[in-house]
Amino acid sequence: MKRTGTMGTRRTARAGQYLALLCYLAFLVLPFLWLMSTAFKPPRELATLDPRWIPDHPTLDNFRQAFDEQPLLQAAANSLIAAVCAAVIAVALATPMAYVMARHRSPLSRAATGWVVVSQAFPLVLVIIPLFLILKNLRLIDSLAGLVAVYVVWALPFALWMLTGYVRAVPRELEEAAAVDGAGKARILVSVTAPLLAPGIVATALFAFITSWNEFFFALVLLKSPEKQTMPVILTHFIGAEGVADLGPLAAAALLATIPSLVLFAVLQRRITGGVLAGAVKH
Repeated sequence: MKRTGTMGTRRTARAGQYLALLCYLAFLVLPFLWLMSTAFKPPRELATLDPRWIPDHPTLDNFRQAFDEQPLLQAAANSLIAAVCAAVIAVALATPMAYVMARHRSPLSRAATGWVVVSQAFPLVLVIIPLFLILKNLRLIDSLAGLVAVYVVWALPFALWMLTGYVRAVPRELEEAAAVDGAGKARILVSVTAPLLAPGIVATALFAFITSWNEFFFALVLLKSPEKQTMPVILTHFIGAEGVADLGPLAAAALLATIPSLVLFAVLQRRITGGVLAGAVKH
């Protein structure tokens, strides 16, 4: 009887977990499906008081109008450059730092870990004025280089925290065996630890990329020239001076801005899973 009760409790807990996951998926997917539906609706269907999920007369006019009104390709290129550079630089800096913090525990490393956690709680408005003044003195205002520098600084603490956890999961015995064979610290990091960290590095880079791709506040404040603005900033141009949104082209542009991060996540998610399974088989 006791075993039957335990099994029933486990099934109830599992059902609750599946229900919570289903609600979370609905929370994420339903807005995206509505955005997709809106992007293909003609103006008459957008103004109706009885909106439908599936457009009666789907059209591509919203996409054509969006490209005619705003430089979406240039904005997408700017976002891509900023996001890729920020992700690569943040991961390159965070990997050796995470190795040191994970392998050499000390009061300093613990203080650094605490700083990483606390720094994520700072509101953006507290740092935007000092950042603006620093970038102004460096003549990096209204430049993608300055924006990349800000994105790297903003993504680095969380990337460091993520990679530190991955480094701690790597067995020390592998590094000790390499050290016995005569490998130095740098060689151990490159040849032994880094390959095992590949899934973690990819996940961290993905986080930094998506964070930079979707970032709006820094890009709005630091970039003034229209040809240098990123996709989140360009999307605000579909809202008129009186706050009235051009809903069809806005939905079309927002859908185009969402697709790259979704595709990248789908591709890299498979590689992350494949890397974890490969490591399990090898060891």
